[in-house]
Amino acid sequence: MITIKDIAKEAQVSEGTVDRVLHNRGGVSKRTEAKIKDILKKHNYSINPVASALASKNKYTIAVLIPEHSDFDIFWKSPYLGILKASNEFNSFGIQVTVYRFDQYDSSSYTSKFKSMLHSNPSMALIVPLFINETKLMITELEDSNIPYVFMNIDLEGFNNIAFTGQDAYTAGYIAAKLMHSGGQSDAKYLIVYSEHNLTVNNTVLRRIKGFKDYFESQELYDAPLSLRVHDFSHMDATAETVNTFLSDHPSIHGIFVPSSRINRIVDCIDPLILNKYKLIGFDNTPPNIACLENETVSFLISQKPFDQGYESIQLMADYLIKKKIPHGKIYLPIDILTKENVRYNDRNALQFEVEHL
Repeated sequence: MITIKDIAKEAQVSEGTVDRVLHNRGGVSKRTEAKIKDILKKHNYSINPVASALASKNKYTIAVLIPEHSDFDIFWKSPYLGILKASNEFNSFGIQVTVYRFDQYDSSSYTSKFKSMLHSNPSMALIVPLFINETKLMITELEDSNIPYVFMNIDLEGFNNIAFTGQDAYTAGYIAAKLMHSGGQSDAKYLIVYSEHNLTVNNTVLRRIKGFKDYFESQELYDAPLSLRVHDFSHMDATAETVNTFLSDHPSIHGIFVPSSRINRIVDCIDPLILNKYKLIGFDNTPPNIACLENETVSFLISQKPFDQGYESIQLMADYLIKKKIPHGKIYLPIDILTKENVRYNDRNALQFEVEHL
């Protein structure tokens, strides 16, 4: 007897996509929907009413609190797509996922969306804990309501989250330093560029910086990396002036490390006449960063598998709710080093899902 898994394999889509078509829940492109319906018709497939009844007995809700994505900050699109893919696949098992998206530059937006999330009384919550002080207050309310929660992308200590999914940020920073130092000149100096916003609210960025600095300390190199804090990567004129003035004042700098997804903004800031002097390393395979890698203005990108962060977070929460499976505390995803030659092979799952649904 043919199964949903068989249909999905033949259509080259996920099982969740087939399930959405079967139950007319939308969210699938017309072309993909027509393809799946043709295969269903060919095999004379019909829904198993017993299995459907079993799935309807247990209903669980997962609330997700995640930053919005935009053309300026495209990074959060990938984990969002991973969450949607997992939501599609686990919906037939009685898992309902609701996403609450907040402005990552506005703590009041974070708090407001949390209140909406809490008001829905979810079975579990998945949170990107971007604002530390606000998170402390929010988690108290979650725990008072006996709602278990998982942190994604940003790993905060001192909380009772049942799991964390994301990157080992310290090790990623350490690896970035090793890449930077490899093949470098003996008298070369290196620069870390970060924004005030990143340093204030993002614990992941702080741990990457620490890992980067610790590498040089472990090598007993006397010249520690220099640091430059810019006000805001979105203010390009001011950032360009700050960066170029600093580089002019420190001619021995040969490498620049940006511990966030903004490496492309630094590329745009640096005078093109001197850009090829520097080895640049940053994070995340966003389209603007990929363009920089392919035109060789950036040497390496380090991927934190954002699509997989979203997908695996929902998967482990579904296992916790359905199978009562307790996750291991920290779910660290692979640290991928991306080059011009391999970047197009990274995150193919995200690209396929986006094609199917958008």
